[in-house]
Amino acid sequence: MIKLAVVGGSRGQAFNSALQMLKEDVELACICDLSEDRLLEWKSNFPDVQGFTDFNQLLAHGDFDAVFIATPVKWHAQQSLAALRAGKHVLSEVFAMETIDEGWELIEAVESSGKVYMMAENYCYRRENMMVLNMVERGLFGEITYAEGSYVHDCRSLRVDRNGQLTWRGEFSRDFRGNGYPTHSLGPVAKWLGIHERDKMIQTATFVSKQASLRHYVQERFGQDHAAVQTGFWSSGDSATTVIETASGALIVLRFDADSARPHNMNGYSLQGSKAAYLSGRHDAEEPLLWMEGKSAVDQDGIATEWDPMSKFIDEYEHPKWAEFLEEAQQTGHGGGDFFVLKDFIDAIKNKVPPYIDVYDAVAWSSIVPLSAESVQKGGIPIPIPDFKKGR
Repeated sequence: MIKLAVVGGSRGQAFNSALQMLKEDVELACICDLSEDRLLEWKSNFPDVQGFTDFNQLLAHGDFDAVFIATPVKWHAQQSLAALRAGKHVLSEVFAMETIDEGWELIEAVESSGKVYMMAENYCYRRENMMVLNMVERGLFGEITYAEGSYVHDCRSLRVDRNGQLTWRGEFSRDFRGNGYPTHSLGPVAKWLGIHERDKMIQTATFVSKQASLRHYVQERFGQDHAAVQTGFWSSGDSATTVIETASGALIVLRFDADSARPHNMNGYSLQGSKAAYLSGRHDAEEPLLWMEGKSAVDQDGIATEWDPMSKFIDEYEHPKWAEFLEEAQQTGHGGGDFFVLKDFIDAIKNKVPPYIDVYDAVAWSSIVPLSAESVQKGGIPIPIPDFKKGR
């Protein structure tokens, strides 16, 4: 039985269903949150849990084996480092760190401690994304040349609270200009391309649009005189586009937009290979599409003519994880991702195997945040991506 501590009770509560389903392997032992009221909410569901309002006190006095870091982004790296150095396994919410130096520190701490570190990138586990991964691994896409990932989610209400005050997310948008949330887009794509297995990312460039939607949102709710309406208040733009080149010659294009007024679509991806293509739905009511050589329509010259619905192939290419745990996963958040994140983390600890999203993945994917800011600051020029595995 793995004793788990959750740090950051608000986001952490989304994992209650997964915790219940995995109760034979993991026990919630501690909860740490700045809010006493939040601790009381947790204790109403888990009466025996230890409660802490201070992270250092948790590390010093909590009885647990592993910790789930679900706090604001600015604390992820330092809290993960402290936990690893205290001999705890770590599951960290996205993204892993804000600076390249923090990334190298995380790698050193994991390698020297021997503890499991995993990043909780749940979009890697979405059903469609895992099915595409299964097809790639079976060679059905041939040679991969191009991939897209997008995270377009109107989060303006999370930037400014109902009193017009900036939240921590708002402070980040005020101060940061670049791609500020890349791992939902990049994670599944990196797995498809075999980053750190068959390929690696070598350079990246980012461009950011002007800011219009967030200023409009604040003006409509709090009036023209609010500071956040003034030109230049927000460093972030409505949309950021990042291009990544890999050593094999493949291109990755990422879009991050958390301010534009439009409904949320959780699954915005495409993948192009020499023998197949994948296109996710543009919105939740639109079905993902596949074209595969030898299975989909072509003209007399062998050129593709029609897409097939992805559902046509689900019985043949469903990922084994989803085939085995479909019922459990569908009862948890982020399209089943929350179940698989926690399950894989616990399995890595118990079976002493590398986690599915290890520290090298976490640091490489998260490095796009500081590297994108550097690229924007320098006029959109490509910036080298460090080789975090040092050639291994």
